[in-house]
Amino acid sequence: MIDLLKQLFSPDDKRVGTRRDFDKHQLAVAATALMVQLARVDANEDDRELQTIVDCAVDAHEVTREEAQAILDDARAHADEAISVYEFTGQLNEQLDQEAKQVVLESIWRVAFADGRIDKYEEHLIRRLAELLHLNHREYMQCRHRAEQHSSS
Repeated sequence: MIDLLKQLFSPDDKRVGTRRDFDKHQLAVAATALMVQLARVDANEDDRELQTIVDCAVDAHEVTREEAQAILDDARAHADEAISVYEFTGQLNEQLDQEAKQVVLESIWRVAFADGRIDKYEEHLIRRLAELLHLNHREYMQCRHRAEQHSSS
């Protein structure tokens, strides 16, 4: 599944500044902004959560840590300006298939598990994001279990 996101975000058009590059960056920012929203839901942006966001960006988008940090910085700015999560989930729904959206949700779960506990507000937001991404309960639980296994390894 991560391969699907990697394919989506991998540079098959090497020209910098193309519309495709912009779309890839915007999708990466949208997915990362959801992770930022989750990190902020308990009013405490934990360094472990932020590090996990960078790790997820490196894994999913095949970028360097510096590029992942730039995506995070951009996502944080967008999250600050956002009125709701709908703008981010809307972009992802338009561009991603079910499997790729599951990868995004799994990354969101990884951020939630990063600090060693799942806050009730985090779980509520993740459930809401799954609904907005049109993921059913089975997909929601599969993403949670994969993220939990990743966190424990």
